[in-house]
Amino acid sequence: MSVPHWEILRGSVRGPGKVRNQDWYDADDTADGTLVLAVADGHGSAVHSRSKEGARFAVDIFMRCAREFAARAGETPGNLRQLRHDACRRVPREVVRDWQEEVRRHLKDHPLAGVPRGDELLPYGTTLLGAVCVPGLLVAWQLGDGDLMLVEADGTISAPLAPSEPELGDETESLCSRQAWDLMRVHWAPVPDPGRLPRLLMLSTDGLSKSFAAQEGFVQFVREVSERLVAEGPGAIGEALPGWLARASTYSGDDTTVAAVWRRPDDPAPSEGGPQDRETEND
Repeated sequence: MSVPHWEILRGSVRGPGKVRNQDWYDADDTADGTLVLAVADGHGSAVHSRSKEGARFAVDIFMRCAREFAARAGETPGNLRQLRHDACRRVPREVVRDWQEEVRRHLKDHPLAGVPRGDELLPYGTTLLGAVCVPGLLVAWQLGDGDLMLVEADGTISAPLAPSEPELGDETESLCSRQAWDLMRVHWAPVPDPGRLPRLLMLSTDGLSKSFAAQEGFVQFVREVSERLVAEGPGAIGEALPGWLARASTYSGDDTTVAAVWRRPDDPAPSEGGPQDRETEND
């Protein structure tokens, strides 16, 4: 199986008038075709006074857990049933458990006064959105707001982890929520033909989508990014990205972060055949 080459695009800007950027992100790929990326959006309100740290912990822990999942996928590439169980059950529990343990370690070293007993996780509240791609498989996870946008090999744009009903106001699910692992949405997409992997996979905090008056505007932005990557190349788009994010943040008023990967149109070409089976779970 041929291995695609991914071009990584990433950036983050602080919202206007904000003291600190509460977002965090990371992305990397390896020579064997493994791709892992994540973004997190710390809640930032007074009650979530350490959400910047919570977001950083979330991304770092997800990257580790996703790499471990990728290693298991490489060891047993044909055992999709077990891998799907891992994706839907094991990974969410590992991420939440390890995040809670990291928060408690941080609190032990940096005590925080005035937090009621039982609410120790609350100051670190954050969302999390991440994805892993290994040869033959793409999986993504989401807890809380933010956007996973895919530009498929045929140009179709989808948002497979969008909630069935929009969240109200600024309320969002969080790693500090009770039984947070049960709130994590999972997108499971076996892709045995590497030519049918997405051309563009974009993770962003909600500061980007909120900068548009309607969802159609956000979808058009994603389409234009994909088209300009083909026309201008990833170097030019990478240089322009910080300016685009800064402009978006002036409209949304929020921190704005993107971690995205792009596959060149001829790397590799899809073989003939029908669409692959894909599934999204709200676990």
